[in-house]
Amino acid sequence: MTPAYAPADHPRIAPAKTGILIANLGTPDGYDYWSMRRYLNEFLSDRRVIDLPRWKWQPILQGIILTKRPFSSGANYKTIWNEEKGESPLMTITRDQAQALRERASAEWGEQVMVEFCMRYGNPSTHEVVARMVEAGCRRILFLPLYPQYAGATSATANDQLFRALMEQRWQPSVRTCDSYFDRADYIDALAGSVERALEGRKPSKLVASYHGMPKRYLMQGDPYHCQCRKTSRLLQERLGWEDGIIDTSFQSVFGREEWLRPYTVEHVAELARQGHRDIAVISPAFAADCIETLEEINGEIREAYEHAGGEGFTYIPCLNDDPAHIEVMMNVIRENIGGWV
Repeated sequence: MTPAYAPADHPRIAPAKTGILIANLGTPDGYDYWSMRRYLNEFLSDRRVIDLPRWKWQPILQGIILTKRPFSSGANYKTIWNEEKGESPLMTITRDQAQALRERASAEWGEQVMVEFCMRYGNPSTHEVVARMVEAGCRRILFLPLYPQYAGATSATANDQLFRALMEQRWQPSVRTCDSYFDRADYIDALAGSVERALEGRKPSKLVASYHGMPKRYLMQGDPYHCQCRKTSRLLQERLGWEDGIIDTSFQSVFGREEWLRPYTVEHVAELARQGHRDIAVISPAFAADCIETLEEINGEIREAYEHAGGEGFTYIPCLNDDPAHIEVMMNVIRENIGGWV
């Protein structure tokens, strides 16, 4: 829409509209050393992610970790990189999700709504996208972090970054943030549908629901993530109509020396193989888009741990990504939170 005209001594003001901003974790710009180092430095410097005192953590991070880890992480990213588009799968999928939502929103609300996406770490940054939306006339912004289960290290830090971006705006828009959607019936239906399609009607001896891990200490301090993950798994089992015990909940991506939420997925699948389970499937309900933790860690390291322990059949069930059922879940969340604005 063309910005409204204004007197010569007055700045042009774009017609008011409502913005919808979805946010994912983030991705490095490339898998080279310096791109990985910049990304890891931003990610691991977040106090929501690593809450150790800066005087203790930063020397470790800037020394040993950021000297070595960009090499290993870059090698892992290289195995899954979308070379055709020059970006990570997470970027490709999140862009596709935003485009699907943009088309749906345009059909429903027309030009009065603007849909964009941002990343908590890396590009496009929350600051950059918020500034662009405000300039385009967004007087209201609905913010949807793409984390089905709430955690301080995911949903909360995404909201933190949104509020920081607002601090830079002279004319701040009104803002609403969306709650987690871990127990929504439409989300559980979408998960169940992905399981049924991937398994083509068969039932594995175990379906492992692998969620991103976090220190157990965070749970004891009141973070609801663990409980929400457990409930998602229970609701998925009920929706599939499977008997108790066939779905296991586990946690991956352990970092550091302290105890994290258990069981650890990489250890759990190996133990399942040793117990005689020869046909398992793994799903990642905490991830809205396939990324390094699913494409490389689950379908690589965790698969290898299972097969090395004697397991045979291993099925990775992709994330919901831009599946129409997932887009409909997002649209339902948006509709419920945008009331009175459009």
